[in-house]
Amino acid sequence: MATTVLYCSDPLNERRVDSHFAAEAGALRAAGAATALIDHDALLAGDAERAVARVPAGAGELWYRGWMIPARRYAELAAALRERGSALRVSPEAYRRAHELPGWYEAFAGLTPPSGWLATAPGKTPDPAELAELAAALPARSGIVKDYVKSRKHQWAEACHLPDLADRAAVHRVVSRFVELQGEDLSGGVVLRAFEHFTAAGDAATEVRVWWRGGEPRLLTAHPDSPHAEFPPPELGPVRAAVSALDCPFVTTDLALRADGVWRVVEVGDGQVSDLHRQADPAAFAHLLTAG
Repeated sequence: MATTVLYCSDPLNERRVDSHFAAEAGALRAAGAATALIDHDALLAGDAERAVARVPAGAGELWYRGWMIPARRYAELAAALRERGSALRVSPEAYRRAHELPGWYEAFAGLTPPSGWLATAPGKTPDPAELAELAAALPARSGIVKDYVKSRKHQWAEACHLPDLADRAAVHRVVSRFVELQGEDLSGGVVLRAFEHFTAAGDAATEVRVWWRGGEPRLLTAHPDSPHAEFPPPELGPVRAAVSALDCPFVTTDLALRADGVWRVVEVGDGQVSDLHRQADPAAFAHLLTAG
């Protein structure tokens, strides 16, 4: 059976792929894959049945490629597709494990900045004493705050960087602002990570995104936020072992070169919701999903 990939439909035209993913979907169809559409807005609103209404019954095993989905909504998507005789190639359990930091951290603990986390609901900042205890456990003077999935690195001073982890008031202030700005999009809870210094790369990307399928590195691209498409080749040996331990079918790892010359894993994600660099070859990505 041909590879079938679910894409988010265009909010302005439910019969076509969201424009952000159109080139990628076209490359997949050219490679012999089939595509189907889901309504991402309906899924996030809790109506999984309506979200999958355009997916053909009995479509078989499916990859998803599109905008991020909270883990609980992904589980609802999987259940709605099962009702239509289909199954996601990435189970809800594997999706959560790769998508959320507490799921992947243990496998990568020696390769990524030390981290700790507190579960919390959207809009609720953890108690200052709890945050101080979490910060004190990190083996660094400074850190960053994020949730289980994303940071607000583009609001670095206001809602991301923690210059002095021992400054309880400042830590609480930055974390509170982060929680406020995340709003209902806060995923899982608050994560504090030790800050590490990474090298600048001149006209090359400072982060490399490695795409792993079945535990093997199938594609390397620059991080999508990089203005540059070129990148230094990373050392993947230790990362390969961690990806194998994580045991998820489709994973991305974002690597950066620390100032001391050591490659570090900055982030791990489920490959289905990881963005491509704008200069990456859509045909190469299509091969990633369609090759055996």
